[in-house]
Amino acid sequence: MAKPIIAIVGRPNVGKSTFFNKLAGKRISIVEDTPGVTRDRIYFETEWAGRQFMMIDTGGIEPATEDLIMSHIKTQAQIAIDSADAIIFMTDFHAGVTADDREIANMLRKSKKPVVLAVNKMDKVGQMPAEFYEFYELGLDDPIALSSVHGSGSGDILERICELVPEEDFEEEDEDAIKVAVIGRPNAGKSSLVNKILGEERMIVSNIAGTTRDAIDTKVENENGKFVFIDTAGIRKSGKIEDRIEKYSVLRAEMAVDRSDVCVIMVDATEGVTAQDERVAGIAHENGKASIIVINKWDLVEKDGKTLDAYRKEVYTKLAYMTYAPVLFISAKTGQRVDRIYELINYVYGQASTRISTGMLNDVLNDAITRVQPPSDKGKRLKIYYMTQTGIKAPTFVIFCNDAELFHFSYQRYIENKLRETFGFEGTPIKLIIREKGDNDE
Repeated sequence: MAKPIIAIVGRPNVGKSTFFNKLAGKRISIVEDTPGVTRDRIYFETEWAGRQFMMIDTGGIEPATEDLIMSHIKTQAQIAIDSADAIIFMTDFHAGVTADDREIANMLRKSKKPVVLAVNKMDKVGQMPAEFYEFYELGLDDPIALSSVHGSGSGDILERICELVPEEDFEEEDEDAIKVAVIGRPNAGKSSLVNKILGEERMIVSNIAGTTRDAIDTKVENENGKFVFIDTAGIRKSGKIEDRIEKYSVLRAEMAVDRSDVCVIMVDATEGVTAQDERVAGIAHENGKASIIVINKWDLVEKDGKTLDAYRKEVYTKLAYMTYAPVLFISAKTGQRVDRIYELINYVYGQASTRISTGMLNDVLNDAITRVQPPSDKGKRLKIYYMTQTGIKAPTFVIFCNDAELFHFSYQRYIENKLRETFGFEGTPIKLIIREKGDNDE
């Protein structure tokens, strides 16, 4: 199952994003002294005492606002509250308990979710000031003193979260199982595909776009291996997302991609590859995920002997950055070719997990350099010294050279193509990292 989701909520400018960034160890959220700067939820995984959590930062809530943007932020925060397993409610010590704090506390009590009350900006050490105790009037259990700037109190908050969200409520993910995110535009047939694979109506199937709001994990074990299918809400182009609930669904889908080993990218055969499909595929590609492009509703397309090849060519034209991904034509409704999904998942997962020895890599590299000389600029030629693999899923290679600026994108693509010609890597992106190394460096 998914990791527990912890939402950080509170009024504007109480220090939510500063706390969020302190936990993350880097600057993820925008921090600015202006209410409403954090408009959408931002998430990251954190660990405490061996437990892993998904933390979500939300925009500041102003319960009584009539401002359109602030009301959207309030709606976004409410969705985060509804979807969270526990909530960190942050208040400002210097401001004291405000009317908005009381309104938010009421909202949280109605949610029936476990709440940790954090009193932020307690930056001075020493005896607890009397003003701290007024936060008890919010009726949300004992408040915890916090300095999000210095980090003091963060451990106490995470300890309380661990107490409020029992570990037994969240099963450990099976490390042997391949996690598969089924992603795509609304109504592309994602839930229908998962239902067909499972042989049961596990998800609600409807022709109304957006029926599936959240990512749902389903474990499958058969002769092909162990799998966890993550059915996600459809992803639409950002500018088209007017429904706040749908915007949260996009976040869940992106989180599902982040958790996955393989992405099954669903395309509606009757509509072809659209701009939204390109965005969906781009999320998987940018995250370095092994992918399969599945063209669904193939039973509804009029065909002749050339239709399939022509359609595949069009797919690769539209998704030019994903020509490494195999294309499978199916009908989730009739079951046509659905049984090939497992075979392809195992195949692309294996390709993404491939390791190549440094010796073999440099044999390929030297051959490539001999066939096509590295580029030069103003009399200076690119020298490539050697290449080594540093990671898998996606396969990652570091290439050492004399001048990274001379290593043009076109020559990087040439090297990538040579790697694919020799070793395959079908279904997975390849990451090339270019590093400079002087002639005399060892």
